Amino acid sequence: MFDLGSPRDSGFDEDRLARIPAFLQESYIASGRLPNTQLIVARGGVPVHYSRLGSMGEDGRELRDDAIFRIASMTKPVTSVAFMQLVEQCKVALEEPISKVIPEFADLKVYAGGGGAIPFAPGKPAHPIRFVDLLTHMSGLTYGLQNRNNIDSAYRDSNFDFARDHLDSQQFIEKLSKLPLEFAPGTGWNYSVSTDVLGIAVERISGMRLGEYFRKNIFAPLGMTDTAFGVADGEAERLVDAYAYRPGQSPRMIDKGATSKLNKPGTFDSGGGGLTGTIADYHRFTAMLLNGGELDGVRILSPKTVRLMRTNHLPNNADLTEMSSSLFSEANNAGTGFGLGFAMVIDPAKTLMPSSLGEYYWGGAYSTAFFVDPVEQITMVFMTQVYPSSTYPIRRQLKTLIYSALTDSYA
Repeated sequence: MFDLGSPRDSGFDEDRLARIPAFLQESYIASGRLPNTQLIVARGGVPVHYSRLGSMGEDGRELRDDAIFRIASMTKPVTSVAFMQLVEQCKVALEEPISKVIPEFADLKVYAGGGGAIPFAPGKPAHPIRFVDLLTHMSGLTYGLQNRNNIDSAYRDSNFDFARDHLDSQQFIEKLSKLPLEFAPGTGWNYSVSTDVLGIAVERISGMRLGEYFRKNIFAPLGMTDTAFGVADGEAERLVDAYAYRPGQSPRMIDKGATSKLNKPGTFDSGGGGLTGTIADYHRFTAMLLNGGELDGVRILSPKTVRLMRTNHLPNNADLTEMSSSLFSEANNAGTGFGLGFAMVIDPAKTLMPSSLGEYYWGGAYSTAFFVDPVEQITMVFMTQVYPSSTYPIRRQLKTLIYSALTDSYA
């Protein structure tokens, strides 16, 4: 599937890289903890390790090289890149209020009590949400899956987290605009539907449905032929089954690839979590980011824009331990900042993992993950399909195994 370069020439110990599939097989596949794993590691854009293990799902078919996975929140960096393309064209600016494009959000209030069995109390008027607040998850929005308070409960009632089949973009905004914010924009960090709102902004600015914008401006230029909101006609057999964790038991199959709703068109393109795609496609996306916004002669973003995106935008260079109110996100908190669309390492020692200053990353709810290390010029993409991503420490383990195989460090 990949033309692999020499690990030694790229500064890796081949025997130590071979530990990775052995570990995954013993710890996750043979034990039944994961149905499959797929991993690509590259340095300087050159793949040096590729492995695939396990099956497509309950029918026992061997995992395909071109298997299609639900990448969930790994959609968010794609949406963020799309928005920054519009920023580069001066069609919108980071500091502008989102009400410029989404006027339904012009009169939001901050939560002051109530909800559940009684109406929400009248709240104080909120400062305008800016586009940068959406990109950094400092908007005051939330996710129903946070399950902490009555606002989260109201999100669950509207099923904002899984809007594909029952809302369109306009309905999503209309319902969301009637709910209070958890905090004043810019004053806290909470993992949320912010990137879904950002995707709707991309639609309104561009005049295109989000999936079509992605196809025309990101996927087709990069040769990402198998990434989309849903699975193309005739390709259902490539979509892996999705599973959910069960304590003390094998994961439970929750969405069969062959009969998934993802094989039919949806009404809402979720910029926060709706894409499906292959490991080869996402590898090209990470290679573009590593290369400062360009790949194979095609420029998606400028190097300065990518640098801005991978810079910590939390106030006073704080990490997420100081700012986050989330019960769940795809990031660790200690030593971790947040940029325009993904988390980054701002203090490697505090992460207690091998890492580089400025390394940036994100993951998806079905335990997929990626990282880009601009210091060591390493990218990694990992695919599997078990919900939720907090189930196993596999991301930490993969980073440890990858960096322990590195013999020639630039740092």
